[in-house]
Amino acid sequence: MAAGAKVLILGIGNLLWADEGFGVRAVEEMHRRYETPENVTLMDGGTQGIYLVQHVREAEVLIVFDAVDYGLPSGAIKRVEDDEVPRFLGCRKVSLHQTGFQEVLAMAAMMGDAPGRLLLIGVQPEEIDDYGGGLRERVRAQIGPAIDMALDELARLGIRLRPRPRPLPAESSIACPIMTPDRYEGQRPPEDQAFRKGDLRVLAGGGFAPPEDPESELEAILAGRPGEVR
Repeated sequence: MAAGAKVLILGIGNLLWADEGFGVRAVEEMHRRYETPENVTLMDGGTQGIYLVQHVREAEVLIVFDAVDYGLPSGAIKRVEDDEVPRFLGCRKVSLHQTGFQEVLAMAAMMGDAPGRLLLIGVQPEEIDDYGGGLRERVRAQIGPAIDMALDELARLGIRLRPRPRPLPAESSIACPIMTPDRYEGQRPPEDQAFRKGDLRVLAGGGFAPPEDPESELEAILAGRPGEVR
């Protein structure tokens, strides 16, 4: 593959759930530390799911950073290549409405535009059930090695990124200003002020009960008969 191939380096995951945000933090840090030529794009893919399809279709080489449940000790880093990638991608779906990245790759392939080279650089998460939490230290420690793996892959293709004279400040990076690590993690309220496992109003006191017949109740609401909802 030519050194001028179009490369997409994508970080995926959800920053709101601790180690689920590894992929996003990795691509943010890579952008802070390295300049990229015109044919290389660094992107925070977050949980955009299907909205990433066009970007994937346009890439000849796709490198993905993600938190991956390999069944290994937490913090373990592992690379997976080409046809093996789809079965590993995505530590979990955070909601039923979030399209998994496996489906994104499948859709690109169905359209005849799957990348010719695919590399997944994944880290085994330690904790993902911590709403509002940051990366655990053994996972955070793998950001540098993950970036080095991506650089090695690019070098193999004849593409070399130039280190910046100094890393970009947070406000100039691709990170969301509200979600930069220092601000997001440094300003996190203590546990006694912000419940971290869900909505305390729902979970506490036994005051919530699921509807007996969700479909009938939804039909009643849509038909303007709220009095029928029990």
